[in-house]
Amino acid sequence: MSEWTDPMSEEDRRQASVDLLGVLAYAELTAFERLAVDASLAPTLADKAALGGMAVAEFGHYQVLHERLAALGVDSTVAMAPFVGPLDAFHDSTTPADWLESLVKAYVGDGFAADFYREVADLMDDSTQSLVGDVLDDTGHAEFAVAHVRSAIEADPAVGGRLALWARRLVGEALVQAQRIAVDRDVLARLIVGGVGDLTAVGELLARLTQRHSERMESLGLQA
Repeated sequence: MSEWTDPMSEEDRRQASVDLLGVLAYAELTAFERLAVDASLAPTLADKAALGGMAVAEFGHYQVLHERLAALGVDSTVAMAPFVGPLDAFHDSTTPADWLESLVKAYVGDGFAADFYREVADLMDDSTQSLVGDVLDDTGHAEFAVAHVRSAIEADPAVGGRLALWARRLVGEALVQAQRIAVDRDVLARLIVGGVGDLTAVGELLARLTQRHSERMESLGLQA
């Protein structure tokens, strides 16, 4: 039996959980920061208020993860540290050019990442699955983004082509960073490959992620 399918020790599974909670904590912290910036760019007071509320909700998710890590005896800053580089690299390489691109990034890019985290959480214990599910619950941003992007495309159909290209770039970059995280964190890689069964199943996992991405693109009125 290869090392990828050997049963993981309890300590390895604990570390995989800490890694998942750590990357999620940093993702939620950066989501809070980005939504706060997006709120400052919003065209109306109502939009500013809506995004501000979503930013607060994302920070609340970060606090929940911080508390769970503390309960495990782990400093959240230590748990987040390995993921600062990959996530910052993703955000640095996908800086939105305008308000609409920021909405697509939050809906498509963050949505793709959330689907990946859910797939990993499904390989863990019930309490971790439940926590991750709660943390990744939509804060209202999906409906907000879809409504505004569709409205913009209806007003100017040419916008759709630009945003579709942007969305495809986001997912390409997200895949690169997900692979980087898995390679850098050995226990996560072994959990994913061992948990789904074999490399064929890994391909099926990626197909599920791609299908959900296509559904998001369709909801925005964009070509996948």
